Amino acid sequence: AGFFAFAYTTSGKGNTTGGYTLKAEFDNIAGVNTGTDVRLAGIKVGTVVGQTLNPENYQAVVTMSIDPKVKLTDDTTAKVTSEGLLGSNFIALDPGGSEVVLADGGQITNTQGAVDIWTLISTAMFDSGKGKGGGGGSGGGEGGSNKPAGNAPAQTAPEPVPETQPQ
Repeated sequence: AGFFAFAYTTSGKGNTTGGYTLKAEFDNIAGVNTGTDVRLAGIKVGTVVGQTLNPENYQAVVTMSIDPKVKLTDDTTAKVTSEGLLGSNFIALDPGGSEVVLADGGQITNTQGAVDIWTLISTAMFDSGKGKGGGGGSGGGEGGSNKPAGNAPAQTAPEPVPETQPQ
């Protein structure tokens, strides 16, 4: 009977409630529901036990029950992520280096909401031919786009300085 209790606890099926609660606000929690896993280093350490909308800032407030053996600090990051292209979403925790431990009812303030993978794919597909040279891509090679990644401003090569000959 002891083996089964150990297997149940280490499988992540236990410890989903009865822990301490933490809250986190996200701009997008698509695919996150009550019962969604909360993981740290890929290991289930908690479960989503509630979700509401903050009417003041229109952020999704997620309440999580965390295993009491897992002590999270005030600089922990919570991110909505998925198990690959077609996998289900979960909340991934990344503990920081602070020594201030979050108490029951505390708030994780560093968050990143869900990314809509289909929007990213369609944007990449339809924007790939818009750069110079028609290559799209990440630039750097011949025929590639000279568009910068992200929101960085485009940089152009400086004009060549004419050489002067001594007289």
